[in-house]
Amino acid sequence: MLSPRKVKHRKQHKGRMRGKAQRGSDISFGDFALKAVGCGRMTAQHIEAARITINRKIKRGGKLWIRVFPDKPITKKPAETRMGKGKGSPEYWVATIRPGKILYELKGVPEDLAIEALKLASYKLPFPTKVVLKRETI
Repeated sequence: MLSPRKVKHRKQHKGRMRGKAQRGSDISFGDFALKAVGCGRMTAQHIEAARITINRKIKRGGKLWIRVFPDKPITKKPAETRMGKGKGSPEYWVATIRPGKILYELKGVPEDLAIEALKLASYKLPFPTKVVLKRETI
C-alpha cells in the first residue's frame, strides 16, 4: 500500500475539510479524469482498489495517472483500552479529498471504455465523484 517513506511528525491533528480544492482541480496529463464532487478521506486501500479496477477494465491499454497520495496518518488506540493515556499509534494513511480534486487520469483508450472504467472505479470510493473530459472546463 501507499505510504510516505519518511515523515517529520508521526502524528497529525484531525483537521477539517472545508471549501473546494485549491490545487489539482485541472486535468494535466490525460484526456479523461475522475473528479471528486464531495469531500472525504481516501485511504491507501481505496486508491489501490480503484487502480486495480481501472487497469482490469482497460486491459493494459493506455496510461493511468494517480493524482492523489496518502500523506496523513490516522491513529487508533488498541481495542478495549480506557480513555486517556495519550494519542494512539498510527494505523493507516489517508489522502484528504475536497470537492474538485482530480483523482485519476486516463489517456490512450477509447472514450466509452475510459468512461466505463472510471465509473467502475468510482464505486470503490467513499465519496461522490464524476467523470470529466479534457475539453470540459468544470
